[in-house]
Amino acid sequence: MRYSWKKAFLLGMCLVYGCLSGCQGTAVLYDSTEGQEAEAADVGNGGTDGLLEEAPAEKTGEEKQENRVFVYVCGEVEAAGVYELPEGSRIVDAVEAAGGMTEEASGTWLNLAEPVSDGQKIEVPSREQAEELKKEEEEAQSGLVNLNTASAEELMTLSGVGEAKAQAILDYREEHGGFQKPEDLMEIPGIKEGVFQKIKDQITV
Repeated sequence: MRYSWKKAFLLGMCLVYGCLSGCQGTAVLYDSTEGQEAEAADVGNGGTDGLLEEAPAEKTGEEKQENRVFVYVCGEVEAAGVYELPEGSRIVDAVEAAGGMTEEASGTWLNLAEPVSDGQKIEVPSREQAEELKKEEEEAQSGLVNLNTASAEELMTLSGVGEAKAQAILDYREEHGGFQKPEDLMEIPGIKEGVFQKIKDQITV
């Protein structure tokens, strides 16, 4: 009996020790703290399985298509021609694209800061041409009729000048290369001093 009791006691102790050892060796299937830390790290890395992705970067200005315009540059420039420029360019950019102005060019006639438009013609005048253009503008503003540039219709607006006298003025201008002074008008048959006195304040050369 004593032997059996000891044997039973030892067997019970072995069973208890075995159970305790088994519990210590059992793996943990889920740890709430570790799971939360893992999820936080996963989100910071862009998400799991590609669920969270970075938005595509916006295109830079250089990658965006740039609008272009075409302009014709002529006159007193080094290389007249049609040039393609970025939209928003100025006349100075068009002139530079054509090689710049020549030595005879008038550098002040054009407004170099003016924006260009698609299909625009930009003509750089010479200094002599600029003087003539300026004179024509002043005459237009003053309302005077230029005997060397006026059309027949414009000449007929003068007092005492009809269709026949207007044509005679045109013929004289073509034959003599223009009028040197307003008084030359009296050299035309049919236009005497009386007519000249009526229109002398309305004409110029």
